[in-house]
Amino acid sequence: MSSYTAATEQDIEEMLAAIGCESIDDLFEAIPDGVRFKGALDLPAGKPEQEVYAEFAALAARNTSADDEVSFLGAGMYDHYIPSLIDALLTRAEFLTPYTPYQPEVSQGGLQVMFEYQTAMSELTGLPVSNASLYEGPSAVGAAAYLAKLANGRPRHLVSRGVHPHSRETLQTLAVGYGTTVEEIPLKDGITDIEALKEMMGDDVGVVILQQPNFLGSVEDIRSLTAVAKEHDALVVASCDPIPLGILEPPGEMGVDVAVGEGQTLGNRLDFGGPSFGFFAAAQEHIRRMPGRIAGETRDVDGRRGWVLTLQTREQHIRREKATSNICTAQALNALAGVVYLGWLGKKGLVELGELLVRRTAYARDQLNQIEGVTALHDQPVVREFAVQLDAPVEEVIRICQDKGVNPGYAIGRDYPEFPNGLLVALTERRDKAQIDLLAKVLGEAVAQARVETGATA
Repeated sequence: MSSYTAATEQDIEEMLAAIGCESIDDLFEAIPDGVRFKGALDLPAGKPEQEVYAEFAALAARNTSADDEVSFLGAGMYDHYIPSLIDALLTRAEFLTPYTPYQPEVSQGGLQVMFEYQTAMSELTGLPVSNASLYEGPSAVGAAAYLAKLANGRPRHLVSRGVHPHSRETLQTLAVGYGTTVEEIPLKDGITDIEALKEMMGDDVGVVILQQPNFLGSVEDIRSLTAVAKEHDALVVASCDPIPLGILEPPGEMGVDVAVGEGQTLGNRLDFGGPSFGFFAAAQEHIRRMPGRIAGETRDVDGRRGWVLTLQTREQHIRREKATSNICTAQALNALAGVVYLGWLGKKGLVELGELLVRRTAYARDQLNQIEGVTALHDQPVVREFAVQLDAPVEEVIRICQDKGVNPGYAIGRDYPEFPNGLLVALTERRDKAQIDLLAKVLGEAVAQARVETGATA
């Protein structure tokens, strides 16, 4: 037995005796013998702590973080500056240690944080109700599709090809259990093809799922797309980048029923893929179908202000067949980072940040489009990200740029075969003019070098 396991052999024997079992194996009788693992785990012998530390340090050194290179990599996760006050608040014991607030009388601070977070997300999305967060963006998109299934029971779900590939994959996976089909609305000139949407629409379409801005960086005409969906009484879900919502029209004001998205940009670091949080806001009539938890304000018997779990749709423990979510754990800690970040920026700061991104993205787009062998993938309006096509193998170009300390972006051909040498370039406030000029210089050299090495021609 490991020295790190708190239970002794005597402890285990006493617990087994209390529940009427002779051995630990008796606990697994319900599992068919054919799927049980037999024998010992094939693990190497243990090592002294200092050797383990050295091995992990060597593994960590193989990673490249956003602080090790000038990064223009985005595609859903972005290298924003995270103020130190966020860690100062998140690491306070009262926020860091709670699990889930099933006992609201001892979780008043945690519940108030949820309430304030919900208020901020409702203001940001223009929708009246918000839950207290989900795990991340793609699962929030999947949960929104399930809400639509509960609302109208229609089997066809239409999703724009401009929605993040991870979200589209999630929809396809969950559709098996939902009993729905997922069909892609094609793109035209970098945005969702509205004429194709009109042809695909019908009274059996339950939801149309869009993204703002879309994966290629384009600002979508959400209002017009929503109007087409509403002609057939279909719900509309918009997956939104929360930072541009400071300067774009809120989805709730354009007829969108549910706004979801990835919350990483709000005060959460990249951290090699997580953790982050997903946000979920909806129109009032969908409040009973929303996943996760909703915290509310109340008064106690003495008239004092207090906080409660107004709605809790995680119902595995009572009415499992009616549950709309299995969200648990303290992912609300990451949502706390989001509301602290928004409070730090303030309404004016969020607008200023959005305007700064627009200016720097426009400058970067103009500089890169002047490079020989680099052409714009589309000419739609963009906020923080844009796509270009290279006249050279994109993976080789990325490798050459990274060797020079610059990550030029994401190779979109991995998800969009129709753009085999497409490159998605992202901007944050950490990328200044000098770094954008460096990107243009290095990318131009890399494209030229890759064309010579591979024999590619324009």
